[in-house]
Amino acid sequence: MREMKSSAARVYATALLTVAGAALAFLTAAPIAAQAQTKPQTKVNPKDGLTYVFIPPGTFLMGCSKDDSECEPNEKSTRSVTITKGFWIGQTPVTQSAFMKVIGTNPSKFKGDDKLPVERVDWTDAGKYCQQVDMRLPTEAEWEYAARGGKPSARYGDLDDIAWYSKNSMGKTHPVGQKQPNAYGLYDMIGNVWQWTADLMGSYDGAAAVDPKGPAADWLAAYPDWARFHPLRGGSWINDANLVRVSFRNYVEIGFRSGYVGFRCAAN
Repeated sequence: MREMKSSAARVYATALLTVAGAALAFLTAAPIAAQAQTKPQTKVNPKDGLTYVFIPPGTFLMGCSKDDSECEPNEKSTRSVTITKGFWIGQTPVTQSAFMKVIGTNPSKFKGDDKLPVERVDWTDAGKYCQQVDMRLPTEAEWEYAARGGKPSARYGDLDDIAWYSKNSMGKTHPVGQKQPNAYGLYDMIGNVWQWTADLMGSYDGAAAVDPKGPAADWLAAYPDWARFHPLRGGSWINDANLVRVSFRNYVEIGFRSGYVGFRCAAN
C-alpha cells in the first residue's frame, strides 16, 4: 500500500479505469432527485450505541463533480445512479468505544478519547463488526450518495469547516462529530479517516445504474487481479485537500490496515 499524502503517491491503472463518454454522461445523467432532509430521521443501535441516519431514496450523479478540476481517471465516467430504497448509515465513523463494546479490542494507533474513530481495521474485520450489530458496509454508491447530502459539488461545505485533513489535523485523528455535518446530518464523511465500502474496485462505464454493487462480472473476469481490492472513500487526516472530495476513489487490498483507515456501517 502506498502512502496517500500527495498526488505523486497515487498510482492508478488508468488504462483500465478510463472510459470514453464522460462528457456525454455529464449532459445526460439525471440530477439529484432526493433532497436532504431538513431534520434527519435518526435512531440509536443498542448493540454499539451509535446513532444512525436514514437516507431517502433518490437519483444522483456519481463520479466527478461538475465543479471539480482535480478528478482522477477512475472518477471521470460520471453516471446517473438511482438508489431505489432508503437506507441507514452511521452518523459518524465507528468510534473506538463502539468497537470496544462490540469486539472487545481496540486496534487503533491514536488513542486517548473514546470518541476517536477506530482505525487499523481491515475490510474483513470492518464487515464482521457491521454484521455483529445487524448491519453491513455501505456500497460505494450508497456511500457517495450519502456523502453528497443532496449537493452535486465536490465537497458539501468549506473544507476547513467540514473535514480534518493535512492542513488542520496536526498529524492525527480527531473525535468524531466536531466538524460541520452535511445536509443529511452526517459527520466526517470526508476527512479524519478513510472509510471502507463493500464493493470490489472496478471501473465506471458511464451507463445509468440502479442500486449498483460494484463492477460487473465480465469486468472482473477480464481483470481478476482487481478482485483483491476494495474502494476507500472520503480521504483522511493525512491527505492533502485534492484527495478530500466526495467522488475521490482510492483502493487497497482487503487486508490493509492503517492509522488513517476506518469505516462506518449501513443497513436497509
